[in-house]
Amino acid sequence: MNAKRVFDVVFSLGGMLFLSPLFIVVVILLKLDSRGSIFYKQIRVGLNQKNFELIKFRTMYTDSDRAGLLTIGDHDSRITRVGCWLRKYKIDELPQLINILKGEMSFVGPRPEVLKYVALYDASQIKVLSVKPGITDWASIQYIDENQLLATAEDPESFYINTIIPSKITQNLKYIDHHNIWVDLKIISYTLKSIIRR
Repeated sequence: MNAKRVFDVVFSLGGMLFLSPLFIVVVILLKLDSRGSIFYKQIRVGLNQKNFELIKFRTMYTDSDRAGLLTIGDHDSRITRVGCWLRKYKIDELPQLINILKGEMSFVGPRPEVLKYVALYDASQIKVLSVKPGITDWASIQYIDENQLLATAEDPESFYINTIIPSKITQNLKYIDHHNIWVDLKIISYTLKSIIRR
């Protein structure tokens, strides 16, 4: 077991224990706010193009993803009241600690994408799937307000495919070529600072 995996296991277990009171509060709020399951699960593409089920707290009304995979702006009508708050502070991402513990993800690594968009990757871009996906990365920090950015685009999906995805992949490829535990800690630190500033 390498240092990165040891870090992931220790801190995902510790995180779930430490955050368990918050999880209980979130579960209660979700149940009071709208009908539906507590968790939202979606197939993403992981290490070596292997699919896995990514877990989040549900932030939208049930079956809302049928209207589209992208969330446009902070006031997307599909987002619940509690969901808006969970998204703002990235609390909806915390159940991915389970994905980390299962070995499907890491704390730091390229954010996992859905099949629809991975199918558009070219031969060089597919290299981002040579490492475990993560909860955060350099691109997540840059695009922390991605929803608002998409809301300003004339064609949000085209903008996402032609501008945001290539930009994210470029940063992720640089990370793959130059990463270690200290770089990961730096990314985690910057991510937390970005969330707190919100």
